[in-house]
Formats: sequence, structure tokens, C-alpha cells
Amino acid sequence: MDDVRAISRAAVFFWQIVVGVLALALWQGLVSLKLLDPFFVSRPTDIVRRVGSWVSGGSLWGHLSVTLEESLLGLLVGAAFGITVGFALARSPMLARVLDPYIRMLNAIPRVVLAPLFLLWFGLGIWSKVALAVTLVFFVMFFNTYQGVRDASQVLIDNVRMLGASERQLVRHVLVPSALTWIFSSLHTSLGFAVVGAVVGEYLGSTKGLGYVISQAEGTFDTTGVFAGMTVLGAVVLMVSAGVTRLERWLLRWKS
Repeated sequence: MDDVRAISRAAVFFWQIVVGVLALALWQGLVSLKLLDPFFVSRPTDIVRRVGSWVSGGSLWGHLSVTLEESLLGLLVGAAFGITVGFALARSPMLARVLDPYIRMLNAIPRVVLAPLFLLWFGLGIWSKVALAVTLVFFVMFFNTYQGVRDASQVLIDNVRMLGASERQLVRHVLVPSALTWIFSSLHTSLGFAVVGAVVGEYLGSTKGLGYVISQAEGTFDTTGVFAGMTVLGAVVLMVSAGVTRLERWLLRWKS
């Protein structure tokens, strides 16, 4: 079975590479044939050269470290609050029903509207970006944790209680395993949202970070710089997401 899974993963990875290469080749070819204007869409080769110049010149690392710090702080704080509140309300149905309209109302607020307020409250430093990332991550983690705990088998819960398990043991051995799949599923989405929150905050007001780099490039109509910044962001998210996937497989190995 393990060999089959390994072969399947290898096949998927191979075809992912093929799709990516074909897409880039098509893009490069359409620009070379003048069917796409490089002023608006740049070229893959120019983007790679720009990223290479940032790496070799050392200008990338300072901006990247700021964006990663903001994103990871937003992810950790938002996930911690979301998981905690999700567990609490899932175990307290009455409180969940009382707070339900307020949670839905807050979730409906466009996060971009909050960005100027956070800049006013926390300034141009990292905390305004962290706050924006937290608002994006919190609700994703909250709703998935809440649903994961609520989906725990009531029969299993009743049996565990009949055997004399404490509330702490119930949470550890029944509710947490039930919610883990939901939590990790939302964690992949939350990771992207955390980066979006940090970058949007930098884009609206900052002196450092990849959002600032993209904003500066856009201000000078440097399409290559915009695409290069987005490429770096995409690559970083993929690498961090791969780490989350490995952690998920390790923690959920008991389900195999």
C-alpha cells in the first residue's frame, strides 16, 4: 500500500511539473509571437531574471523576512483564537446561539475596510499587518474547529462519559482527534489568508515587505516587478504549505 501511495504521489508531482512547464512555455510563446503585450504581462524569463537579481543582490531577504514574520504571527494568533473560541462555543450550545448573529455580522465585514483602521490604531509597523491577518485567519479556523467538534460522534462521547472520563480526557481523546482533520484542512487556507492580510497591509501602508515591493513596482508600471513579487509569494506559500502537510500526516498518522 505504501509503495502504491509513493508511486501515486510521484505521478501527481510529475504531472504538476508538466502542467507548470507547459503553462510557462505557452505564456513565453504568446509574448514572443506578439499575441500578448509584455508591458502588461511581462515574460517568464524576465521574471526569473528579476527574482535572481533580487536574490543575488540581497534586497529580497529583508522584505521577505518582514512579510513572513507578519504572516506567521497573524497565522499563529488567529489560529490560536479561532481554535480556542471554536472549541468553547462548540461545547456551549447556548452561548453559541447567543453569539451567532454577532459572529456572522463580524465575518461579513470586508477586511480591506479594516486595514485603514488598523493602520491608524497600530501605525505603519508590523502589528497593523498582523491584526489584518488575524481577522482573516480567525474566522476560517473558528468555523472549521466549531464544526469539527460538533461532528464528534455523540455515541462515542456518551460511552466515554459512562466509563468515567473527565472533561479534560474527553477533549484530549475524543474532541481534539475529531477536530484535527478540520483544523488542518482550514490551516492550509488560513496560511494563504495570513499572507494576503500581511501583503495587503503592506500594500496600503508600509516601508518594508513584499507588499511594499509590489506597490512600488506597480507605481512605476514595472509589470515584471509585480509578477516577480507575486512569484516569490507563491513559492513561499507552497513551501510552508508543504511543511504543514508533513505535520498533518505525522499528527494524523493514527488514521492511516
